Amino acid sequence: MPFAEADRRSCPDRTGCTSSATRPRSVAVLPRPLHEIQTRNRLDQRTEQWQRRYAIRAGIEATLSQNVRAHGLRRSRYRGLARTHVQHVLTAMACNVTRVSDWISSTPRTRRRTTRFHALCAATT
Repeated sequence: MPFAEADRRSCPDRTGCTSSATRPRSVAVLPRPLHEIQTRNRLDQRTEQWQRRYAIRAGIEATLSQNVRAHGLRRSRYRGLARTHVQHVLTAMACNVTRVSDWISSTPRTRRRTTRFHALCAATT
């Protein structure tokens, strides 16, 4: 049951509860079954198995984010599920081709030792 208006306004700790001069502080509480599910999920998130599974999802989320930002994947050019699906598949293929191209054309981050075969090829040219 809410407190009376006069009691709320005269409370000495009001500034610690809310910054509003007229509106009361409100607290949202989940129903017990939802609260228990949320608590159980938060405990599961601390396990190593959950973190390994989430690491996979994080990689996929990065790919989706790239496609949404760079290729406009959030909006379809076509109407209908079949045509939209084709657009998504082609966009994913274009993203993969771009990634492979970037991977092939980039210089290695670490200096590798020259293999004997590579040295032989360089010596004969």
